[in-house]
Amino acid sequence: MAADSVTYAQTVDARAIDGEPFSDIMAAINNISEDETALLINSFEPKPLYPVLTRKGYEYDTTQVADDEWRVAISHA
Repeated sequence: MAADSVTYAQTVDARAIDGEPFSDIMAAINNISEDETALLINSFEPKPLYPVLTRKGYEYDTTQVADDEWRVAISHA
């Protein structure tokens, strides 16, 4: 799924969060239904998040849209 061709049920812009965004990200994706997709916007590729998403039954599609902007579409696997 391309990160720009979906309507997102939740969007988390981690760049706007003071401190560690992990709990905000998890709260957002835990609230999406089986047929919905959440969008994470970050200033770097969030590679440490990928194993957590996989372990929790999510799939993701990451797109770098600028030197300092990554978008990750997250949905149920």
